[in-house]
Amino acid sequence: MEPQRLQPGRGWEWIKQGYALFMKAPLLWIVLLMILFFAAIILSYVPVIGGPLATLLMPLMLAGLMHGCRTLEQGEELELAHLFSGFYKQTGRLITLGGIALIGQYLILGVMMVTGGAALVGILMSPQPDADPAVLIEALSGAIFAVSLGGALYLFLTAVIQFSTLLVYFNGAPPIQAMQLAFRAFIYNILPFLVYGIIFSLLAIFATLPLALGWLVLWPVSFTSLYACYRDIFPLVAEISAAPQEGEASSSEDQASL
Repeated sequence: MEPQRLQPGRGWEWIKQGYALFMKAPLLWIVLLMILFFAAIILSYVPVIGGPLATLLMPLMLAGLMHGCRTLEQGEELELAHLFSGFYKQTGRLITLGGIALIGQYLILGVMMVTGGAALVGILMSPQPDADPAVLIEALSGAIFAVSLGGALYLFLTAVIQFSTLLVYFNGAPPIQAMQLAFRAFIYNILPFLVYGIIFSLLAIFATLPLALGWLVLWPVSFTSLYACYRDIFPLVAEISAAPQEGEASSSEDQASL
């Protein structure tokens, strides 16, 4: 199982395919995501364990959404029960991915503190803040760099965990192997992912106006397009064997010309 290398234009195709999956059951997609949204809010109010528990369960809930995508792809109906599919298949490995994500978040927080965040926090928490403008500017500059670096690392970690979730759930890959495959998939397809990110960012701007109503569509599409991306980079074995090879295509063309 090796990730495919795709053309840059596939990034736009993922969004189109994701939108097509969304339109097969638009209302139910919105309901499923609203359930997740309110569940996350409830967990955030649980002291100490709420946030870590949400991170641990994230791959299981994502697997449920991806199961819904596959169900629609196969011509069947999306159901609320699909949301909990991750609790019945590859559960242990999915929770392991959640644990890796949780550890990664703490490591990223540590990196942010080391690269400049600690200085500003120290000034803000001090009972007698330093009034020297130069010190404040230096601390603020360090904090901006730390937040930018941390944000980039967090986005990359989230992307790898999300992609790994599909590989664990659908392909039965062990968590570490799934993360390695996901990393290679991003490296092999930097340009398609760049096109995808640029187009999605532009769509996000339009979705925000007016009243952010466009996110009722774009939010579900962010998940359905993730499935489309996975299916494109890791096609089923039957699909790969059915695809004509270059040599076969050439011989067919030669026969046709004769």
